[in-house]
Amino acid sequence: MCTSAARATEGGIGYYVPGTAATLIDRAPVQTGWVFEPMYLNYSGDLSANVRVPIADLITAGIDVRINSVVPGALYTFEKPVLGAKYTMGAYLSWVDVKVTGRVESQLGAIRRTSSESGLGDTTIIPAMLGWVDGNWQYNAFLPIHAPTGDYEEGRLANPGLNYWSADPTFGIAYTNLESGFNATMFAGVTLNQQNPDTDYRSGRLLHFDASLQQMIKAGSGFVTLGVNGFYGNQISDDQNQDRFVGPFRQRSGGIGPAIGYMLPMGKDNIVVEFRWLPQLDTRNTTEGDYYWLKFVYQVGTGKK
Repeated sequence: MCTSAARATEGGIGYYVPGTAATLIDRAPVQTGWVFEPMYLNYSGDLSANVRVPIADLITAGIDVRINSVVPGALYTFEKPVLGAKYTMGAYLSWVDVKVTGRVESQLGAIRRTSSESGLGDTTIIPAMLGWVDGNWQYNAFLPIHAPTGDYEEGRLANPGLNYWSADPTFGIAYTNLESGFNATMFAGVTLNQQNPDTDYRSGRLLHFDASLQQMIKAGSGFVTLGVNGFYGNQISDDQNQDRFVGPFRQRSGGIGPAIGYMLPMGKDNIVVEFRWLPQLDTRNTTEGDYYWLKFVYQVGTGKK
């Protein structure tokens, strides 16, 4: 059987991570004040041995990936509106532990290698996040910018950072019925990647969608949230590195899984804890596995909207 060169973001994994923005707690804040959001992500997945993948200027196949990441973040929502919306800005740091095993092509033939690294990952800066509220509806727009602050080394399978800049303009629409406790949220975005200066590789643009349906149930002083979240990502342009990789192969991934959480209103402040499981059910030219999210949100508000 012939193998194909996967042109599906360098390494098969890019800045778009399913579940990053999917449920009601990911909407733009509409209350003036701070939001602190530490998150934990666990991912494990593998890719068919029949698909060749470029990783840090290496050609690999049959890769197995294990990632653990801690992502602390903070947002601040200003009192003065911008374009009729509440305006928020913030940033997220990351610490990443990654392990990659794969068959690496060399002049001596294919060699099975394992690489593990831990350290500072890339940083996400959000210079603008806007939220418009109209009755039960909320409209969202934000611009995450991913900065290559993570450790990266050419020729190494496991790297905490991706070594290139990326922007991900995202738009969302959400519906909330406070009487019934029903919530529906959907986000759509396009990941725009710059070139990796060490490998001269530029990953293609990725169109992605995340959505959720949730029901809030009164429990004690707060609310339990039960629901499902799903995602779909499809690469809409080829990667660029014509010197070494040829072919119109693009990444695609989709999946759906449960989301469960607990919301505790405390006057002007709010606390939310949410767990999400997102198994990948349909993939092409990228690893297939499971995303596990644990998110904690502490909103310190002034009560002003």
